Amino acid sequence: MRILTISGSLRAGSHNSALLRAAAELAPAGVEVLAYQGLDGLPHYNEDHDTDAPHAEVRRLRETIASADLVLISTPEYNGSMPGHLKAAIDWASRPFGQGSSLWGKTVAVIGASVTDYGAVWAQDHVRKSLGLAGARVIDAELVVPKARDRFGGPGGELTDSETRAQLAALLEDLVAQRTEAAAAAA
Repeated sequence: MRILTISGSLRAGSHNSALLRAAAELAPAGVEVLAYQGLDGLPHYNEDHDTDAPHAEVRRLRETIASADLVLISTPEYNGSMPGHLKAAIDWASRPFGQGSSLWGKTVAVIGASVTDYGAVWAQDHVRKSLGLAGARVIDAELVVPKARDRFGGPGGELTDSETRAQLAALLEDLVAQRTEAAAAAA
């Protein structure tokens, strides 16, 4: 089973990217975790440019999502919402709308970290809503990581908070279990 991670942050020292690196460490046995790199190369969504030959990075995003069994998105929160480049990625991945979309029926979890007391909770809600409208199966489990400066450390800015690591491991188990249940129900 393969989980694709997408960090909604472009920042070099991103807590959300570090959270996804921790997810790769904590993934259940037998689960491969791949990080999507390229969010900063995606153009804003423009339906006029959504043709049979879209931008190369758009094509790569769609193919990468389609080839994954599961998707895990970690979002920061900017002014109470998700970053615009993450919204653009969801918009591109959701087309063509319906069963032709790489997100259609895909099992997805949304998590987030923020230096504030709220842990990107509003941004996570917006990401979940956009994914759900795009046809993804967004799981209910969530991970809100507030006061991120207190939970990450070390030379690489890794996730050091043991409680958050345990919550992340549990969310990953739930994500894999829900995909397994969905596959069994479809068979």
